[in-house]
Amino acid sequence: MRRFARVALLFLGCGVCSLLYGVSQLALSLEQEAGGARQRQARDSAAAGGGRQAGNAGRGEEGAGRCQNLSVSFWNSYWMLPSDVCGVNCFWEAAFRYNYMKTYEPSETVHLAVVACGERLEETVTMLRSAIIFSIKPLQFHIFAEDQLHESFRDILDDFPYEGKVNYTLYPITFPSEGAKEWKKLFKPCASQRLFLPLILKDVDSLLYVDTDILFLRPVDDIWSFLRKFNSTQIAAMAPEHEEPRIGWYNRFARHPYYGATGINSGVMLMNMTRIRRKYFKNDMTTVQLRWGEILMPLLKKYKLNITWGDQDLLNIMFFHNPESLYIFPCQWNYRPDHCIYGSNCKEAEEEGIFILHGNRGVYHDDKQPTFRAVYEAIKNYSFGDDLVRSLLQPLELELQKTVHTYCGRVYEVFIKQLKKSIKDLSIRRSKGS
Repeated sequence: MRRFARVALLFLGCGVCSLLYGVSQLALSLEQEAGGARQRQARDSAAAGGGRQAGNAGRGEEGAGRCQNLSVSFWNSYWMLPSDVCGVNCFWEAAFRYNYMKTYEPSETVHLAVVACGERLEETVTMLRSAIIFSIKPLQFHIFAEDQLHESFRDILDDFPYEGKVNYTLYPITFPSEGAKEWKKLFKPCASQRLFLPLILKDVDSLLYVDTDILFLRPVDDIWSFLRKFNSTQIAAMAPEHEEPRIGWYNRFARHPYYGATGINSGVMLMNMTRIRRKYFKNDMTTVQLRWGEILMPLLKKYKLNITWGDQDLLNIMFFHNPESLYIFPCQWNYRPDHCIYGSNCKEAEEEGIFILHGNRGVYHDDKQPTFRAVYEAIKNYSFGDDLVRSLLQPLELELQKTVHTYCGRVYEVFIKQLKKSIKDLSIRRSKGS
């Protein structure tokens, strides 16, 4: 009897403790809900007019929004526990999302985006040709272009021998209604369109954005594979603006915050857009963290008189405040004239060759940097199906040898080192029937 009384007393004590715990959790939930509402109101006020125009940010975002709470952290500041739905359900949802980020696998199709305006048709097509030549996975091109260019793009691309592995979609140039004129004229016509890709391409999980003056000297698949290297906080990857601080622009002239020691270059930008759409960004405009669509317009309003390189400067500001979100890849993945016109300063390219060539400053179309122009002309003139050694590599090497009087020409071997390997690897794949 005495033993039964002890057991009953034990169960009664447990019941009382459970009741007290339930009451405390209910009180905490009500308090967090009120606090979360205040912070959401503050966030909406801070971002007034700043990018909600694009609507929902991707599939599954509504559920993700329910489980975002600005006051309680789950393991890190990126994933948040809920204040307005069942804690158990959202705990597992947050745990699932954390595990998803740790085990991320990019899609089998490589999604490549480019923005073309003005006289960029030929340059864009040449870039697309370079992507097709060595690609392994299927390619999906997302081409944002002015309306008058659409027919020309169709006429050219429809004649490409895709062999069933390449698809493309043409999009008009579109900006949020508020500030559309400012966005369109920022830096270069249409250049800032890239900032809105996560909000426009809502069903695209990951994306490689490149400028029109990019040339791929190895399979696009290889830069796509960097997505697997992202840790749980990283949402994008770019290369540094400079390797040598003595010739860096940002560290010498910028009048705004910038990433790292010399800033970042956005001409080649790999994005996990699902993470971008979900992330809340720290900033210097409010203590409340803002989402991608909410932060763009306030950033432009604050810094428009201080920025020189337009959307690239805005990205530098964003990742200055959120450095944990950026993955940095080496300079050979975004090799520009600055890497050789003052002497070679990209060590990775010297060792392994150039992987992606970036002919900014119009060097494909003048005689200032004949090394860059030679590569561009070789790829532009190559006909699909021709022998890559005889029709591309050998003529290019002869032209590069004529440029040794320039600083970049002195290291012309870096321009073909990887290209030789890419051609060899392609030949091997073809011989195996893959």
